[in-house]
Amino acid sequence: MLVVALDTSTDMLACAVAAWTPGRDGARADVELLASRDHLCRRRANVELVGTVQTALEDAGKHVSDVDAFLVGRGPGSFTGVRIGISTAKGLARGANVALQGVSTLDACAWTAWRAGVRGLVGVAGDAMRGEVYPALYAVEDEGPRRLFERERVVKAAAAVEEWADRADRGELQLTGDGLVRYGRLFEEAGLMARALPRELWWPSGEGLLLAAADTGIGGGVEAGDPALVLPIYTRLSDAEENERKRLGLAQSATSEVTGVADELAGRHLQLRPMGSADVEAAAALDDACFADANHAPWSAQLFLSELSDDVAAPRSWWVAHDNGQIVGLAGGMVVDTDVQILDVAVAPERRREGIARKLLSHVSYDAQMLGCTSASLEVEAGNEGAIALYEALGFERCGLRRGYYGPGADACVMVAQLPLVLPVDAASPEPTAAAARTWPLSASARTPEERERIAARELVLAIESSCDETAVAVIDVDGALLANQVSTQIDFHARFGGVVPEIASRKHVEVMVGVVDAALEEAAASLGLADPIAPSELACVGVTQGPGLVGALVVGVAFAKGFAFAAQKPLVAVNHLEGHLFANKLTTPDLEPPFIFTLVSGGHTMLVHVRAWGDYEVLGETLDDAVGEAFDKVAKALGLGYPGGPIISRLAETGDPKAIDFPRALNSRGDYRFSLSGLKTAVTLYIENEAKAGRALHLPDLAASFEAAVFDVQYKKAKNALRETGAKEYCIGGGVAANPHLRRMMIEKLSRQGIRVTVPPTNACTDNAAMIAVVARERYLRGEFAELDIDADPNMTL
Repeated sequence: MLVVALDTSTDMLACAVAAWTPGRDGARADVELLASRDHLCRRRANVELVGTVQTALEDAGKHVSDVDAFLVGRGPGSFTGVRIGISTAKGLARGANVALQGVSTLDACAWTAWRAGVRGLVGVAGDAMRGEVYPALYAVEDEGPRRLFERERVVKAAAAVEEWADRADRGELQLTGDGLVRYGRLFEEAGLMARALPRELWWPSGEGLLLAAADTGIGGGVEAGDPALVLPIYTRLSDAEENERKRLGLAQSATSEVTGVADELAGRHLQLRPMGSADVEAAAALDDACFADANHAPWSAQLFLSELSDDVAAPRSWWVAHDNGQIVGLAGGMVVDTDVQILDVAVAPERRREGIARKLLSHVSYDAQMLGCTSASLEVEAGNEGAIALYEALGFERCGLRRGYYGPGADACVMVAQLPLVLPVDAASPEPTAAAARTWPLSASARTPEERERIAARELVLAIESSCDETAVAVIDVDGALLANQVSTQIDFHARFGGVVPEIASRKHVEVMVGVVDAALEEAAASLGLADPIAPSELACVGVTQGPGLVGALVVGVAFAKGFAFAAQKPLVAVNHLEGHLFANKLTTPDLEPPFIFTLVSGGHTMLVHVRAWGDYEVLGETLDDAVGEAFDKVAKALGLGYPGGPIISRLAETGDPKAIDFPRALNSRGDYRFSLSGLKTAVTLYIENEAKAGRALHLPDLAASFEAAVFDVQYKKAKNALRETGAKEYCIGGGVAANPHLRRMMIEKLSRQGIRVTVPPTNACTDNAAMIAVVARERYLRGEFAELDIDADPNMTL
């Protein structure tokens, strides 16, 4: 076998090519090094990696088509470096349809030391930055290094120094690892640097990767070679998830070691947050629906509002659960001395048995503990066996009966529990699941000559989009027919935080990229009436979003696409994400031609553009602060409506009066094409606060409709003025907010009356998707505008 090893987890770009002979009966494989291109490469790994692989193969007298397997360092190491290496390796293996295996970068460091003749006790201190290291101890014997730890971990550098300095055999400890570059002084002060290995051995090598894999056995099983299953070695969750896990008092995530994210924190359909004044009407309606047949009166909106007042005598804790802005559950309690008295628990009948009540009560009890409570108490109707069973499962015990508490003949069962409450695992919570096993490499397609000719004639373009929180892949043919459009959304993972968490987004892209590509290749084949998926070698080119966007997210798509294109031996096309939103309009209006005016309204961008010709764009004005989509999300967050805010506010606005509240329209003078939404956002926030202080419940539909009107009036006026000034007779719109039905309807109706042809993209092509990227990639492919394999992600790319 010909194996290529690569790693970018550290500042060393490790790359080697070897002839690999599997060992027999469990013996270590034989590795014959054919070429090595290891070199220090700080912050240029994504620029140099594919080129380095190509050069190493040339040094070995080989071609990428000769490769039988790829091997990648999985870290731990630099977050960005690890995902560049793994994403590139996934692209290489998927594009070439060969096996991919991953090994620990720390193990590779130990094997690098072994190869240099080092024997004895060796400590590898990998640089984790932020004052931390990845410490790993090995007994390096003649047969090779042996781990003295169970799994990789991260600790403060000072803690690692103290741990190793306290060892009885510290005098025998030899140090290596790139953490010595940054934290060497700490190790020196503890007297540990005297036996540090030569500096050139502090980084992993390509040969070290190969030796580590030879010891564990590359290609040892069916699953071992599937690139979809190779993920970074994670030592912790993202900061956002880690803080949320601690706040909720949850145990360590069962999935974080594999995926790097806490699946149990996901759940768009069960967002929990403190109750706000905007919730009181919905809370009262829910309580009425839940207790209409009960012996006691449900809570009124005014009663809920009084509970949220700053004037209440005793501290309160009220929480709601909601699904896209609709209240589906609530719970609240009052602190009396060291006891929290549960005042109300209600869950929508259709949402029961999902663990909602348990999770709401866990939040209330957590707040109570923070206020010094040690117990919880409540009353429940004596005949409500379902509720009593729930409370007993949480640790409540029956301690008394209050006769006629809810009226004549309606007794109350008094229950008490010690805090913290017992929180059994929710049956509805996601369990960690492994990707489905499949035979890898995939079997070659049994194409007939006619099928091969038909595929070649279609000149298929595959496009990848990963600029934010959607992993998307599409396939389009040379005539513009969309054959596949796959999107893997991450909303569940970001909703809890009210917006996109960049680190979570990047980790999810790494996890799902291969699967989304596979799904797109299968869908494209089905569209063409083929039984077997499209093979990478059957594509005409590969397109990818280069920017703008979140750098960690973009890096994954760009690295994968470059590896995929190189291995499949297809040209690469780099696409501007903003131009993708513009070209999405050609999906509905193929004959759209400049000149025209284009409005981009998305979560990250708001701009008005004069499209003078394809590729010739004059940006007339941009936002000075918040983008339109960002403003929708922030207002929804202020109202406690959840994330993403656009669809929720749009739904509420359907029944609202857009003239009910006179919100400001900023920069609305003629000739000024700039946008500003921070003032509007502040005005909405102040309105909410003032209504709460006055003790008035918010009318959410009116507020939503008035907010939308303030945003869209400005969009319309600026578009109308730009059309008049430029003389353009066509107008189009793009971006996630372009899916808003009120904005689409207003622009079509008002501008059409002025003789302007208005084009809007399909609603499913407004939010981030790869179909729009494929349209741009196709245009560039036809013009022969190809990118080099040394391109990098450009998070600040402009139109």
